[in-house]
Amino acid sequence: MQGAMAAPSVAPVTRQISGRAAPAAVPDPSGPESGQSLAAAVTDLPVLDASGRRVLFGALFRERRAVVVFVRHFLCYICKEYVEDLAKIPKSFLQEANVTLIVIGQSSYHHIEPFCKLTGYSHEIYVDPEREIYKRLGMKRGEETTSSGNNIHFIHCDRNRLDHKPINSVLQLVGVQHVDFTSRPSVIHV
Repeated sequence: MQGAMAAPSVAPVTRQISGRAAPAAVPDPSGPESGQSLAAAVTDLPVLDASGRRVLFGALFRERRAVVVFVRHFLCYICKEYVEDLAKIPKSFLQEANVTLIVIGQSSYHHIEPFCKLTGYSHEIYVDPEREIYKRLGMKRGEETTSSGNNIHFIHCDRNRLDHKPINSVLQLVGVQHVDFTSRPSVIHV
């Protein structure tokens, strides 16, 4: 992008902000091999886009900074509401911070388009229908991660279905400005 100022260099977040330990700290026989970075354990695994085209997971954040949100599934009401809020993040806020927002679901790629229509989500979205990334990272529920290059800098593991990390907390970690999620449509009284 010509004429755009480079985003200020932000030190990577390297600690868990949740009450639960990060998966990297917990040895998991199905997780990354000894000495292998957390991201390296999943970079060569495929995800599918809305057309069913295979994309390597690592290619999603290899050349750019990204916030990757893994949702439980597209039929989860809490996840639907969370993605509806993610949809409210202006693309200009993400562009100013040089960050990409990506949602990964555990479904068939056929469900991506209807889910986006339902939630109004227009940022990047993919599916991991075989749950291979979820399994390798030791995820059982929805998670949020921030990454750049092949490095995952932050992972929040939900303790229960209501334990999503507040979106503005995640955005703050990557230098995206605060989003006001409280704005409601005007009510006209007759």
